[in-house]
Amino acid sequence: MLEFTPEETEMLSGHFSNTDGSVFAITTPRQVDRGALMSRYSRTDKSMRRVFLDEFLGNKSRGEKFYNKVLLEYGDDSVAELGEAQIAIEGLSNIAVKKIEDRRIGLSYLEKSSRYVPWNRKDNGKYRFYRDPDIMESKHADTFEEACNHSFEVYSKNIGPMTDYIREKYGIERYSFRDSTDRKDKPFSSLSDTDDIKSAERIYRGSTRAKALDVLRGLLPASALTNVGICGNGRAFEYLLATLGASDLAEEQQLAVKIKKELDITIKSFVRRAGDKYGLALQDYLRMVKDESRNSVSGDAILNKGNQAEGAMTDLVEYESEEEAINKVVAGMLYEHLGKSYGEVLKRVREMQMDKKGDIVAGQARIRANRRQKPSRAFEGVYYTFDLRNNFGMFRDIHRHRTLTMHRQMLTTDHGYTMPDEISKMGIERDFAECMATTKNAFEMMRVSHPEQSQYVVNFAYNYPYMMRLNLREACHLIEIRTIPQGHADYRLMAQQMFAHIKRVHPRLSRIIKFVDLKEYNLERFEAEKRTAAKMHDTASSACRQTG
Repeated sequence: MLEFTPEETEMLSGHFSNTDGSVFAITTPRQVDRGALMSRYSRTDKSMRRVFLDEFLGNKSRGEKFYNKVLLEYGDDSVAELGEAQIAIEGLSNIAVKKIEDRRIGLSYLEKSSRYVPWNRKDNGKYRFYRDPDIMESKHADTFEEACNHSFEVYSKNIGPMTDYIREKYGIERYSFRDSTDRKDKPFSSLSDTDDIKSAERIYRGSTRAKALDVLRGLLPASALTNVGICGNGRAFEYLLATLGASDLAEEQQLAVKIKKELDITIKSFVRRAGDKYGLALQDYLRMVKDESRNSVSGDAILNKGNQAEGAMTDLVEYESEEEAINKVVAGMLYEHLGKSYGEVLKRVREMQMDKKGDIVAGQARIRANRRQKPSRAFEGVYYTFDLRNNFGMFRDIHRHRTLTMHRQMLTTDHGYTMPDEISKMGIERDFAECMATTKNAFEMMRVSHPEQSQYVVNFAYNYPYMMRLNLREACHLIEIRTIPQGHADYRLMAQQMFAHIKRVHPRLSRIIKFVDLKEYNLERFEAEKRTAAKMHDTASSACRQTG
């Protein structure tokens, strides 16, 4: 028996992907109706399409009214996850974008690259960096402006020379490129087809340009303007707005207002509480959390004892014995198959021979064929805490790993800076060091009266302290993806060091991190660019054959 009449079927066709299947997509245009339908679905035994016909069709305010009732009267926060939005933010600082990207649940990000895009553009004759109103209205305005301009000038004037140096050091004749005739890699000098030669030159130019920009990005100040795209649900956006609204920085407070305005156009009902008494109370709470933590540190002689350490650091500071770690992993693997409580399974596993347990772990590693085949959730039972200090430019890349716990400090000049080898080999070490010194002087002048705003002047090259707590499954993902050949040399080294620490304390368990790449590469982007070009060629060739 058909559920819908022909007339009802026609009415439903513009709101659902099909009218007769048990699996269908909701295509009704209004986000609020989609969210309300999903929420109403859990409170009725009717089919969703019947609910839509009976309660939503012809009632334009139904979705919003129902949503508000569920959210405000029932307090069901989860329904705010049913509305999604995509927001683009252009021209925000690297301080503000890190605050946004701290929100790791419910939001996904795409950020402007410092590898593919030079950051030396000017608007109306001025370099593009954020000028904080509190600084610009203070006695430090000229100091800040001069320091940031100096950073951009050193960066800009060296893009061309650094690119030339990289190309001279890593000449095109050293690399092999794909010959489209026999689909084999050949030295550049062996290529004869004009299109192959042009493709090889594009790959080489792109790879060397990326390398040059990688080397120079440490000169950029954190005030440099970037772009970010955010995709997420209403619940996550509400918390983001509260976090930005509670900030001490004018830029982040203003961003909260601007983002809320755009969300009101797209998913207003899903972020309604961000500006009401609940949202304001949450902002007050977040400020109090920060103040309480700050006050706990202030004036405590024991906590403030010792000097600030300089230089890069990757230290494993917290872990458990390998025996107990293996017990947890093996118990997690066997739990679903034994029909016993987890406590009982863990007790039995502890009685097993270590060699037997090691073989079980090795078997899990053996069946992984590539890094996309993730270890099972059993490996989430073992945790590691790393104390890290790397240049801020590298932190920008690592920060977007959301499947872990990360705590970070403020950006300062206290921990020294990282200077790439290419800087000294090219002969611009003095310019680089002078830029860092100018920044440090400006930072020290501003930090007492403007502790948070002074972050804007600090260069990407300065070392940045943070801690990371992650389980073995997460560590496997991070280490394998961050040691791939096309990765930046800085975070490849950090990921390799993390692997070395885990292997040292848990040699048997570290076998699951099977696809870590411990080699070094000259032009990190070269092989990736080559593979991309080959795929594009194959796709174009296939299309030609189909149309021919």
